Amino acid sequence: MPPRTFDHEEYVVSTIHWTEANTPRSARWHSENATPPPRRVVGADDRTRADVAHRLACEGTALLWRGDFHNARRLLQAMGRRIDRKPPRRGDSPAESFHLYRRARGHRARVLGRLLVLLDENHRLDLRRAPDVRQACTEAYGPPSEPRAVSLTELLGVIGAHQWRTKGVEVPALDARVHPHYGVFSPVRGEYVDLVAQAPLPAPADRRTGRRTAFDLGTGTGVLAAVLARRGIDHVVATDISPRALACARDNVRRLRLAGRVDVVGPGLFPDGRADLVVCNPPWIPARPTSALEQGVYDPDGSMLRDFLDGLTAHLAPGGEGWLILSDLAERLGLRTRGELTAGIEAAGLRVVDRIDTGPRHPRAGDAADPLHAARAAEVTSLWRLAGG
Repeated sequence: MPPRTFDHEEYVVSTIHWTEANTPRSARWHSENATPPPRRVVGADDRTRADVAHRLACEGTALLWRGDFHNARRLLQAMGRRIDRKPPRRGDSPAESFHLYRRARGHRARVLGRLLVLLDENHRLDLRRAPDVRQACTEAYGPPSEPRAVSLTELLGVIGAHQWRTKGVEVPALDARVHPHYGVFSPVRGEYVDLVAQAPLPAPADRRTGRRTAFDLGTGTGVLAAVLARRGIDHVVATDISPRALACARDNVRRLRLAGRVDVVGPGLFPDGRADLVVCNPPWIPARPTSALEQGVYDPDGSMLRDFLDGLTAHLAPGGEGWLILSDLAERLGLRTRGELTAGIEAAGLRVVDRIDTGPRHPRAGDAADPLHAARAAEVTSLWRLAGG
């Protein structure tokens, strides 16, 4: 059966088959990352040894868990330790190290993704000591309809996303929490938020009323739109190509009581009209994402960055500015050069008014065991203030 779309995000719906108590059984297969259904499925329970599970998963066999939920998590951790015994090889260049790292992470995800669990027609997980995952699954998958098999790693991601959505992420620039939804990149890195909170705002094009307008392109959780509104922008239009992100941004705008000043529209990149300020924080790495969440980090060929630059002048009010928030990690990894970025800015008929830089504050920048440590530790995130040439 071909992939279907759910909430405009691709996933795979098919069927897996296995034998249990000498009886052939089957269930719908669900993968948010469009992973094909496993061809071979065997049962696994509390008696299954980690060495056996790891070997079978590496060979392509999926294991459908029928034992204790917490033991399943322990088995997953034990399988992960066996994979990690062989760390990613460092390449002869930063770009090669990056590609080897991504390949190793992909292999790890594929192997661990072969430990499966069954959800019933009510999104209930029928395992001993299993948590109630019904609300988390409804938020991620929509209303329950039929039993489905999912990887345990995906389900743990769904559970974690529900916890983040419930608790929220503290954003000091807002003195409030932002609540990310499943599949929407969380604003856990505060560097780029602080840049938008501190950069000088352009003067309004309408000097008579003094009203300022802004567009926030690729809004995600809506955090930057909220920061702009709190800074005094009278009207912010936030856009995204993901329906999940649009729903998330609307939820956060409502929570922050900014619905009168922030409109969330889409799916799309640029809204109609012009603005005094157009802000864009595109994915920083020009590479193919392997999941919906990775779309906040990886952008094939830098297409969103290019579309932002090429469309900016047509959407700026007289005297307006475009703010490009971009890390130089791709440059340090040899995936893009600074010359390519500045050439793209010039080709779009733009000039650089100013650039405000900040260093990394996230924990991975201090992890010397990370194969990409040198690039992460030296990373600079910049807010490029752009204007028409």
